[in-house]
Amino acid sequence: MNHLTKFLSSHISRRFSTLPKLSNFTKIPSKYRSQAIREAQQALTDYLHCTRYVPFVYAEHIAKNSLFSLSGLISGIDFSSTSFNGNVRKLLRYHPINEFEFFFESIGIDYKEVSGLLPSNKFFFYEDETVLDAACALSGFGFPWNKLGKLYKEEVSIFMISSRELKAKLFRIKECGFNTISVIGICLAFPYVLVGELDGEVGALLDDLKWIFVDFDLGSCVEANVDAWYEICRKMRVFYDLGCDKGKMAELMGRSKNLFLQHPIEVLVQKVEYFCRFSIRKEDVGLLILQSPEILDFDLETPVISVMGILKHFGLSAEERDSITQKYPYVLGRNKMANLPHVMRALSLHQWFFNKIKDGNHQLLANYAISYIDEDLDMDFRDSLERIQFSRTPVHTMEKLRFLLGIGFGENSLTMKVLAHVHGTSSELQERFDGLLGTGIDFAKLCKMIKTTPKVLNQSPETVERKVNFLRHEMGVSLDYLDIFPAFLCFNLENRIKPRYRLHKWLTEKGLCTRNYSIASIIATGEKSFVARLYRIHPDAPKQWFENFSPNNSS
Repeated sequence: MNHLTKFLSSHISRRFSTLPKLSNFTKIPSKYRSQAIREAQQALTDYLHCTRYVPFVYAEHIAKNSLFSLSGLISGIDFSSTSFNGNVRKLLRYHPINEFEFFFESIGIDYKEVSGLLPSNKFFFYEDETVLDAACALSGFGFPWNKLGKLYKEEVSIFMISSRELKAKLFRIKECGFNTISVIGICLAFPYVLVGELDGEVGALLDDLKWIFVDFDLGSCVEANVDAWYEICRKMRVFYDLGCDKGKMAELMGRSKNLFLQHPIEVLVQKVEYFCRFSIRKEDVGLLILQSPEILDFDLETPVISVMGILKHFGLSAEERDSITQKYPYVLGRNKMANLPHVMRALSLHQWFFNKIKDGNHQLLANYAISYIDEDLDMDFRDSLERIQFSRTPVHTMEKLRFLLGIGFGENSLTMKVLAHVHGTSSELQERFDGLLGTGIDFAKLCKMIKTTPKVLNQSPETVERKVNFLRHEMGVSLDYLDIFPAFLCFNLENRIKPRYRLHKWLTEKGLCTRNYSIASIIATGEKSFVARLYRIHPDAPKQWFENFSPNNSS
């Protein structure tokens, strides 16, 4: 048997080294394709059940839910109403299939992802029986077969547990006070409950859910089907994923049960993502929405705001607003409510603003409106906008402008000046901006850098990261220096920054240079002036530069 297994594995490994691309059924007339699929599904069911000894109900699940894999299998067979079924069965008899390919697609995993999940050198269920046994145990309990992929992708270790252990774990969860359908919904939304210990975090979570569903009676409001329970539990998971403490959320969630019943999960996720953009503690976002669920009804996307108007509306004093006008002129003007979190980050007011909302002032978001039609309307910006419409690339330019407005720049003339100097698509600019943030530069400081030196956005994230690493680790300078000299990021690292800095370091170590030159002075000085300064430091310094440090190595 071992020799046969090795032979078949070797043979099928060559045949299935790459998954076949889906065909257009060139050999099956369109009017017969539905019939061909049905007959192929029946043939596959019979093959898995009668030849491979898979229990009939699970063989049928696999055959009925693996359309793409099945299509690839039969697309090369000539169709005949009398012989097609027999031809499929003959193909299965003499050309064994990779059973895991059909299995993974059947449990709800996207066909494009299946090839990355296939076990190496394994093609038959008997080579890894635990996976199928686990799936059968879960299905036998009541889990929809085509939803098991959710469990597999998130907690693959579930499918390494014996069917007996799985069944025991499911019944222990049920004994905590849930019925079968609610257990399935909980497990689909929180797969880790099937692998965690019931006396740890999993136990705390189940305590919360029991209180919410039983004591606060949310369970009686949920339809008696898996999809409804799964949807409710997915919404609850949003809050736990934000960092809300398991075992401490029952009362707050229970008293906000209409939030889980009335709002689609897409609305909840959208609002969570919106408030997370304020860059505050995620658990505070969860608590805000649970304490003020009416926020889910607010339109936080389309309204137009005046930056100064909304700051006044939220109680910022006239003196503080005047200071902002002086310090952040490029953020002023109009913007969209959708961009408000980044507007506040660009002003370094995000924590203050979020605290205002959290402390009971969230209704100010709903009742804010521009006072009059021309409030904060920048005429220069409007004129520039009209010129963009008649430019050669209006769509491309408007996408770049939306990027700038999205990171907190306002509708003003300064924004238009920055727009003229940044190059790339909006997605490229966003990637570069995120890369700069990833180096540790503060959001508000980065916006200011872009205002003074827009070209910092015209480089790849990898290039910028190398420059920042050199500044911090070899030059020993903090990121705060970029507030003074943001143009540092615009100079070539290999041909300018490194050679000049290393020469000055060498001169200092040799005692030839006693004056402490700034980094900006070393880097930004033109080549002719730089060499002249070297001569003033020491007559032999230019020779050292040209022979040992200059990237050109020419006198």
